[in-house]
Amino acid sequence: MRSLNISNEKKRDAVVGMDSSPKRSAINYALSDGSEKKSVKILKGLLEVSEDFLVGKYGDLMALGEEIIKGDPEIDMEKTGKFISKTKKLYIGKDNKVAYRVNLVEVLKNPDGTEKMRRDMIKSESNILGEIPLQWTGKRFPKDQAIRKFVFTRKYQIKHVNGLTYDYLYEMAKSLHESNSLMFVGGGKKGTDPVVLTSGGVPYRGFLEGRIEGDKYCLILHLTNLELKGVTQ
Repeated sequence: MRSLNISNEKKRDAVVGMDSSPKRSAINYALSDGSEKKSVKILKGLLEVSEDFLVGKYGDLMALGEEIIKGDPEIDMEKTGKFISKTKKLYIGKDNKVAYRVNLVEVLKNPDGTEKMRRDMIKSESNILGEIPLQWTGKRFPKDQAIRKFVFTRKYQIKHVNGLTYDYLYEMAKSLHESNSLMFVGGGKKGTDPVVLTSGGVPYRGFLEGRIEGDKYCLILHLTNLELKGVTQ
């Protein structure tokens, strides 16, 4: 279970737990013999049989086509189709050699697909367990409005780690339950920064949902990076 530093409406913070518990499907898929299905990785081909490599080897596409008619230079009969397990991601340059220093660039495009601008990709630092907690901003969104305005792509259940944090989180959930609303939470001293789960990860806007039943509570952190907007005519 991961840890999260979050403040309440009184600006008091505590380190609590956060957990993602995806619901498993009740349907199990099996093969024709009744055995359980499983995903595997299969080797598609080697660099030596890639199109770019072969074009460079034979001169042009026409020459490559003639070689393919004569034989099968684009297939390694011994290795293509083999099962593979452990893999690592590598970047290669135009000469098909491994690039050891890579600068990532973010490309922004216009609605018609044309390139608008390029800029160095900024790697955001994780802020869910720093000295500055995620802030309870006081901005409430009625649930029926929030679900029509935002697309929630991820959610985590916030959990207590001891008796003190149980009372702490229960009061937060009770406040949200009684107002039937979601609370906007954010990073930074003013709570205006996005929520970043991991270093270099996607920045999200966070919303807390609370539910209670007797002495039980459920506090959920909803995350979104998509906002629904009306169509203008």
